[in-house]
Amino acid sequence: MIKIGITGQSGFIGTHLYNTLGLFPDKFERIPFEDAFFQQVIKLREFVRKCDAIVHLAAMNRHNNPEIIYLTNTGLVNQLITACELTHSTPHILFSSSIQEEKDNLYGKSKKVGRLLLEQWADKNSSQFSGFIIPNVYGPFGNPYYNSVIATFCHQLTHKQQPKIVVDSGVKLIYVSQLVKHFIDRIEFIQTNHSNDCVIEEITVPHTIKLKVSSLLKILESFKIDYFENGEIPSLNTSFKRDLFATFLTYIDHADFFPFKLKLNTDDRGSFVETMKLHSGGQVSFSTTLPSITRGNHFHTRKLERFAVIKGKARIEIRRIGTDKVLSFELDGKEPSFVDMPNWFTHNITNIGEGELFTIFWINEHYDVNDPDTYFEKV
Repeated sequence: MIKIGITGQSGFIGTHLYNTLGLFPDKFERIPFEDAFFQQVIKLREFVRKCDAIVHLAAMNRHNNPEIIYLTNTGLVNQLITACELTHSTPHILFSSSIQEEKDNLYGKSKKVGRLLLEQWADKNSSQFSGFIIPNVYGPFGNPYYNSVIATFCHQLTHKQQPKIVVDSGVKLIYVSQLVKHFIDRIEFIQTNHSNDCVIEEITVPHTIKLKVSSLLKILESFKIDYFENGEIPSLNTSFKRDLFATFLTYIDHADFFPFKLKLNTDDRGSFVETMKLHSGGQVSFSTTLPSITRGNHFHTRKLERFAVIKGKARIEIRRIGTDKVLSFELDGKEPSFVDMPNWFTHNITNIGEGELFTIFWINEHYDVNDPDTYFEKV
């Protein structure tokens, strides 16, 4: 069992890393971290003493005064080093740096200086240090106007705002779950092969795609047109488009948008409803559910899924992993409607009617018993 702590646990990358580690309770023990620990010396010392590995993500990247960014970020590194030295702790420290290291700004300088300080600490204490040079990171739950241009564009497009391009530069991108995998793989490798050795390494994390900002915005605008205006699931024929669309969906105001009513066409033959329009493949399933029975109580980290109720009454509940807020939607087959399930939201569906519930399910990839991407957790 590897004990892992994450400074900046509540942030964008920290949340994804913390939740992903939680998928493997037989391999990892998560040592909780709170931002206040940097103001509570004893708490910070207790934290570092417990960890086999620490992923240092805590940092500031936006402020009107760049000098404050520099002083904050280097100060956090020095506090972490001091806590380790005073407790004689030598965890494997993984540091989140940035491709901005070589740019002429104080944020990039703070990252480079922080990395070098931790290298010196590891060398002095014969410990392990991995400094990651990371491209721009995107994914669900990033903060708009702070974490990435994708977070900003997704928020604006799903809230009837018009994005503006300030500089149409090329952006090197990596999806947050791919970055998380880099961290976890390195922790496991060091703990398995070099747990007692001094290891000091600089790791340049490769970007998975490079796009101009205008090209990125064009794709996201097409998502808006397909999804909101045409009622269609866009083409998800690459992993980048799948991940980008999964990110886009998490910025929708779910409480107000769902359940989305479908058009019910009725004549003397009966009724007809279009439940999905796809530019993508996947798998469509059909189920009946008896009264008072609940299906689901699971979540996906990459799969996209739709529940469409066509007969009977249902309650669909969703809750973002790591939070307590539950969104509840009631659907009635007399007015067929659907709810789309965002990544990292556990969800279920309950028959709240007196008769059978008829539901159509769509998911964007075929079921693979060896890689189901389905994790059970009650809403």
